[in-house]
Amino acid sequence: MHLPRRALLAAPLLLPGAARAQGGNAAWQPQRPLRMIVPFAPGGSTDVGGRIIAERLSETLGQPVVVENRTGAGGAVGIEAAARSPADGHTLLVATNGAFTLQPHLGLLRTVDPRRDLAVVSLIFTTDVIVVVHPGVPARTLPEFIAHARAHPGRVSFATSGVGTGTHIFTELFMAVTGTQMVHVPYRGSGQAMADLVNGTVQLMLDQPASSIAQVRSGAIRVLASSGPRRLALTPETPTFEELGFGAASAQSWGAIAVPAGTPAAAIERLGAAVREAVAHPPVVQRMAGAGLDAVGSTPAELEAFAAREYERWGQVIRERGIKVEPG
Repeated sequence: MHLPRRALLAAPLLLPGAARAQGGNAAWQPQRPLRMIVPFAPGGSTDVGGRIIAERLSETLGQPVVVENRTGAGGAVGIEAAARSPADGHTLLVATNGAFTLQPHLGLLRTVDPRRDLAVVSLIFTTDVIVVVHPGVPARTLPEFIAHARAHPGRVSFATSGVGTGTHIFTELFMAVTGTQMVHVPYRGSGQAMADLVNGTVQLMLDQPASSIAQVRSGAIRVLASSGPRRLALTPETPTFEELGFGAASAQSWGAIAVPAGTPAAAIERLGAAVREAVAHPPVVQRMAGAGLDAVGSTPAELEAFAAREYERWGQVIRERGIKVEPG
C-alpha cells in the first residue's frame, strides 16, 4: 500500500460521495463548533493525526473543532455515527483505509456504506506499520523471527486493535508473504493490545509508530522492521520489508477527512482547502513527523482514485486469507 506523494495524481475514479463533493465555491463558513469523530481509541495514529489537524482547523476556520472518540467494531461504530450525522459541514470523520478499503469486504458496516454514505474531503496522513515483538522473543532481526515462527507454527501469538482492522489485515498479509502461522489475539483498540505485548501475553504486533514508539525507545518492546517504501525517521536503523526481501508485505495505513454524503459542495470545498492548508503548515508537518506520520493532502478525486486501487488490493488479501467477521 505504497503512497508516494505524486502517486495521488492518477486519473480519478469517482465514487458517488466524491461526485457530490465537486463544484461549489469557498464562501461557506462554519457557524458553530465542529465535531470531529475519531472511530478508534485515544493514542493511536488515527487519533493523534486527527487531533493535530483539529487544532489547526480550529485556527483557520474560526470555530472550535471538538474531537470525539467513538470506538467499537473495528471502527464501524464511529463511521456509522458520522454517516448518520446532519450533512451540514459541521461533522467530520477521520476515516482510515479500513473504512473505504477493508470494511466493505468484511460486512462490519451493517447500516451504511462509506462509499455511498460519506463524501471524502482530503487525505491528512500516511503512516507505515512497524513489526514489534516482546523482548523475550528469541529474535533480534526479522529473518530470525520468521525462522522462529516457522519452527513453532500456531505457538506464536500476535495482537491487533480488532478483528478486521488494518493491523489485523496487514498481519494476515505478513503471514502469507513470510509463510508463518500465528494465533490472532484481537483487542478493542491498540492501547490494551500494546499493554499485553509489553507484559508478554502476546509476542508480536504490527502497529503504527505513533502508539508504539515510546515503548520501543524505553526498551519495553523491540522493533524488527517497517513496512513502508523507505526507513522511518523515528527508527532509521530499522530495515524495511523491501530491504529484507519481503517487499510483497509492504503496506501503509492512511487517514483522511470525510463528511456525511449530501454535505453542500461549498462546505466540502472550504473544508478541503482548510485541510490541505493544515497538512502543508510547517508546525503540523513537524508534529505529524514526530508521531511517525507523513502529512499529505489530496483533492477528493485523487483520494477516491487511490482508495479504489486500495479496495481491490485488500479485497484480494481478505478473500485469499478467508478472513471473516462473526456477526455480533
